Amino acid sequence: MRFLLRWVAVFVIAAPLLSAQETRSKQGGSAGVVCQVNVTSNNVPDVSTLEAWKKSFIKDGMSDEEKAMAIWKTVAMFQHQDSSVEELLHNEGSLTDVMKVIHVYGHSYCGMAAAHAISLARYLGLEARGWTINSHVVPEIKWDNAWHLLDPSLIVYFPKPDKKIASIEEIIAGVKEWYAKNPEYWDGKHGIDAKLRKLHAEGGWQGWKKGPEILLHCPTYDATGWVPAKSHGWYAQMQEYDGTAGNGAPFLYEMGFSQGYQVNIRLRKGERLVRNWGHKGLCLENRPGCMDLKATEGGLAYSSTMFGDLSNGRIGNGTLEYVVPLQSGEFRKGALLVENLDASARVQDAAKDGILVIRMPSSYVYLSGQASLKAAVGSGGEVQVLMSDNNGLDWKEVRKLASSEELTIDLKPLVYRRYDYRLKFVLKGKGTGLQGLTMRHDVQHSQRPLPALAAGENSITFGSGSEGTISVEGSHYAAHKDKQVLISDFHPIANNVTLLDSIVVQGKKGDLTFPVEAPGDITRVRFGLSGRVHDKNDAWALAVSYDDGKTFRAIDTLKGPARFASKWVTATDVPPGIRKVLVRYEGTNAAVAMIFNLRVDVDYKEPQGGFAPVKITYVWDENGQEKTSVHIASKPSDVYTIKCDAKPTMKSIALERAD
Repeated sequence: MRFLLRWVAVFVIAAPLLSAQETRSKQGGSAGVVCQVNVTSNNVPDVSTLEAWKKSFIKDGMSDEEKAMAIWKTVAMFQHQDSSVEELLHNEGSLTDVMKVIHVYGHSYCGMAAAHAISLARYLGLEARGWTINSHVVPEIKWDNAWHLLDPSLIVYFPKPDKKIASIEEIIAGVKEWYAKNPEYWDGKHGIDAKLRKLHAEGGWQGWKKGPEILLHCPTYDATGWVPAKSHGWYAQMQEYDGTAGNGAPFLYEMGFSQGYQVNIRLRKGERLVRNWGHKGLCLENRPGCMDLKATEGGLAYSSTMFGDLSNGRIGNGTLEYVVPLQSGEFRKGALLVENLDASARVQDAAKDGILVIRMPSSYVYLSGQASLKAAVGSGGEVQVLMSDNNGLDWKEVRKLASSEELTIDLKPLVYRRYDYRLKFVLKGKGTGLQGLTMRHDVQHSQRPLPALAAGENSITFGSGSEGTISVEGSHYAAHKDKQVLISDFHPIANNVTLLDSIVVQGKKGDLTFPVEAPGDITRVRFGLSGRVHDKNDAWALAVSYDDGKTFRAIDTLKGPARFASKWVTATDVPPGIRKVLVRYEGTNAAVAMIFNLRVDVDYKEPQGGFAPVKITYVWDENGQEKTSVHIASKPSDVYTIKCDAKPTMKSIALERAD
């Protein structure tokens, strides 16, 4: 198996054989890959990474309460209460990575939103926890030595008369006290829905003001006692906080959260990403209700007025296309591996295989895929097409061509729900080569974080970097084998740990180790888990090795007791020149040491990376007239202005190389 770009020392009469990295260093010219491309507008906060989010929302001198309110605002701003997102990767099947939901989907439900608020709070070093109350899951954040409810899914919180935000227990106590004084609204087990709704509707929906003091001062209720999305009203909170949870009392509960996703748009010559403030009917969940919601209507009516939403809706469809520049020789700079191919992508030494590996990472989930291929096959030769969705550890044959042919391969069954894959082309025989190669994809993204324009002067900021990321994330349910990559597909070494259906330590000790290789020098390793450490002596230690397992360095430990807990860490002290790391989860089992989901992200210096001019094309409408702005970012950091004479209706933003 080949993971790294290698120096190849094969010499032939016609020309020396060069690897992709050698080709760049000898040919010079522009970079093979421009990484971390980020375009933002002054109208939409930059939330491309956790670090960017922190810079956008958390200011020096903020109190813990102000930080907590910024967290609540973030989750409420970028995702609305709707259906679950089911990538089949995380606990209970629902997506718990806040950054991925913000950028790819834009909707969630209460348990997911609570997990996202908890993850952001802990990222800032604040204490946070989750609760299940009657048919609802909510987070609490701690400041001033007290807990406070901040519900981002229904977009509510409840200040007390002293202006301090109430805790869940204080809200429940206030609601129960009211029921004790008004027993006609209580059936002995729960608040009576029909009677509460009737009371709420009295006097033109003013009856809610007869309710408990603890609910009277919610700043996000409208005048009629409804939450901003109009999905729930006062009557619903009277039941959610009635002190029951099914047949029992409210209980501490945390879905657990995932962490690691971040936007990293990469552009090679011939590569183009288009993101639209609209869709063409494609959605991972295939739920029209999510797709057709408008930012100024229905369940999103609050979004523009409360949070400055300039989008047209939430779900967007974009396209990612890569026309590989085969004939110019530029393909070498953008390839992961090139062996025994000349500058026009033909086999150079007929006695050996020619190999081309193209990696296709995306910041947005793949909904479709096509590879259009034009192959010239010499006498007795062939072209074999293979695909990998586990970082090149295994390859599946997609097609084999024994004669010259032009065809389009449907990749959707192989790449659906994925964010990264590789295609390998094995070319055999004299005269065999590739004359054309294009990958095209529909992707899903949220419209909300896109850099929208407003009427007047708009400041647009461009930035770029030089790092890539190799990620390890998969389902641990065997039933998802044909729908999602499995965690076992990443070839972990498991000692006394079950791997599929439940990741659980067997016996007193166990460990799970993932080998990860990067195409360039590793800069940091970000990883973690959500899981269960049921007893005070249960634990998961997180460790890394840079010397092929001879030694491991402990980074941190998730300790019990906790039925639901999460721990995410970053290792930054990577020795120079390291391109392989072993990431280990070491379990200590006294009662239950279990992992619900895990993720590993290995950031690396892109060996073919650097800067090249990037073309940014905005398209929008003003008063029914289409407008276009084209700007060439000619340096790694750039700022420019777009003026809109009237309120724009956003249509698209396209990014591509301009060199």
